[in-house]
This record gives sequence, structure tokens and C-alpha cells, in this order.
Amino acid sequence: MTLFDRLKSEAARDWADYTGHEFLRQLEAGTLPLAAFRSYLIQDYLFLIQFARANALAAYKGHTLDDLVAGQRGLTAIIEETELHVRLCAGWGLSRDDLNAAAEHPATIAYTRYVLDAGLRGDLLDIHVALSPCTIGYAEIGSRLKPVLEDNPDHPYAEWISEYASEPFQETAAQAAATIEELGERFLGDPAANPQRMASLTQTFSTATRMESAFWQMGLDLGAAVQEAESPAQA
Repeated sequence: MTLFDRLKSEAARDWADYTGHEFLRQLEAGTLPLAAFRSYLIQDYLFLIQFARANALAAYKGHTLDDLVAGQRGLTAIIEETELHVRLCAGWGLSRDDLNAAAEHPATIAYTRYVLDAGLRGDLLDIHVALSPCTIGYAEIGSRLKPVLEDNPDHPYAEWISEYASEPFQETAAQAAATIEELGERFLGDPAANPQRMASLTQTFSTATRMESAFWQMGLDLGAAVQEAESPAQA
């Protein structure tokens, strides 16, 4: 069992809640309200800016050239990912400047600063474990949702699903898992021989995973608030 698989197994309930959240069930069915998706996407753009900083921190904390390359690779992938958000938001008349000017939701602040704090107080393994639920989780979600596009090529969220199901993103996730395995050998060793460190890593992973679920819920809650605010005008 790889270190990532072990972490995922230890946090199985949290992982299931995250990857099977109601937000995703509605997105898969194509019934997710646009207001919820738009609210989520704006916040996810802001999230990615902080996530890029966390990858830059990982590069800074690197001990070897390979560590620096891994950090640079993660930083580049995150910056490129923001282009999806800019493209989709442009369809709603929102520019990159509009996205940059948006206020961070408390859920966005809580999650991103938690990841950055994990990196600041810990080592390379700690920060990559904190980053992993997002990168590897989105790849798992994209792969699982990909078949819905075969039956419904006009799916309202086809571009989002395609992004995370794509070969480049899947490769990024595979590299992230491989990095955790390599760092585990360097900074952890045998988990059974270092139970306190393993418990700490599991706590970091579980917390970041629960924050992913909270991020989906934020999208649903903001979308509902937008719909409620607009309903009197439609009456």
C-alpha cells in the first residue's frame, strides 16, 4: 500500500464525503444551479492563487533539485488551471480583473491558510500531504465523471469535467502521489515504526479533505443565497 493509499484509507469516511458530495452529485446530473457553480468557480480561482503560493513554498523548502522541480511543476500546473476559470467566467461577462477583485469567502480563507500553515510549520512531506486531497481528489472525481460526457456531450459542465478528466491533469495527480511516496521514504520511513508522525500526517490529510467538502458546501450555500436574492425580482 502506498503512503497516499494509506492516508486515504485512514480518512475513508472523510474522503467519501468529499468525492461524493451533493454538489458533485448535482454537477454530474447536470442539475447543479448555475449560481452555485459560478459562486464556487469564483472562489476556486481565488483558492488556486493561494494554492500556487503553497506550491511555491514547497519549492522553497526543497532540499534537492528534484524537490525544486516538483514545486515548480506544481506551481505551473496551478497557474495553468486558472485559465479554465477565466474562460468559463468570461462567458458570464466576468474578467480576470473581476475575479481578482472578488472577496475571499471564509471557507476559502480557512482551507488555503491551513495548507500554507501546514507547510510553514512542517516539512516537505507535511505540505504535500496537505495539498494532495485537492490535486489527487479532483483527478479521481474527473475520471469518475468522464463517462457522463459520452452519453451527454452537451452536458452543462462538460468543460469542467473534461479538464479534470484530461490526461495532463491525471498525470499531474499521478506525479503528486509519486512525490508523496518518495517524500514518505525520506521523512517518515516505516509508518509502523513512527506512529506519532503517521498520526500527524493522517490528521493533516483528514482536515484538508474535510475542508474540500466544506468548499463544495460553500458553493451550494452561496448559490442558494443568490437564487433567493434574485427571486423577488423574478416574481
